[in-house]
Amino acid sequence: MGAEAALTGGCLCGGVRFELAAAPKLAGYCHCTRCQGRTGSASSAQAYLDGEALTILQGEELVRGWRHPDGGMEKCFCGECGAHLFSRDPDSGTFKVVRMSAFDRDPGVRPSFHAFVAYAASWEPIPDDGLVRFDESRWG
Repeated sequence: MGAEAALTGGCLCGGVRFELAAAPKLAGYCHCTRCQGRTGSASSAQAYLDGEALTILQGEELVRGWRHPDGGMEKCFCGECGAHLFSRDPDSGTFKVVRMSAFDRDPGVRPSFHAFVAYAASWEPIPDDGLVRFDESRWG
């Protein structure tokens, strides 16, 4: 992406800022109970990244991470304002997912699936939007 077309984002307080070297090509909704608990909502809308596309421009010292004791990706948020930002692989440290709400502008990708629908919140039915549904992870 050129400098003028760079896709940027950050947290609510502006302390953490990031940039993507390549636009995400895939996005989806996760309805797992972990995302429900983390967001306080029925699902998490997230864009998936290729390799090491994300660079933290400022506020790396504010980024806090939490990983469930049973494993999975490390969920990262701003330690100052609490905004959910991204997930990273705990072994490599590579950022794999960005929360759609963290982008400054339209990331150009739309959710194309619902994952972990077997755990969807009973109080918010998944809309009949025609997107592919997976009872568990999209990646099996």
